[in-house]
Amino acid sequence: MTRKTFDQILLEAVDEALSSLGESAKQSIYFHLQDKFKISKDDIPKHIKEFAEGLEKIFGLGARFLEIMIMKQLYAHIGQPLEWDEREEFVFVNYVEAARRSFQKVKAGQSV
Repeated sequence: MTRKTFDQILLEAVDEALSSLGESAKQSIYFHLQDKFKISKDDIPKHIKEFAEGLEKIFGLGARFLEIMIMKQLYAHIGQPLEWDEREEFVFVNYVEAARRSFQKVKAGQSV
């Protein structure tokens, strides 16, 4: 069995969170991200800041709700506490980076 990369886990979390809005809404969001912001679904992990900005432009304050859902899904997939620098502002982009660091740290520890 191959282990998933963080990017794969992040994409699953995004997909699951957007799926909560319904399949047609999810497809519409992916379409608008690609069409208006030039962010394909597969590019989301590499352009998380632009993805978050795109959500904000599409949904306004409602983007926070989706970001929280994505964070919950991400946490459920990673399954461990995140190391959080208290000096960091608690925003979606910083949370994703903290999740990436925690995932990589655990993954590095398992491969030794």
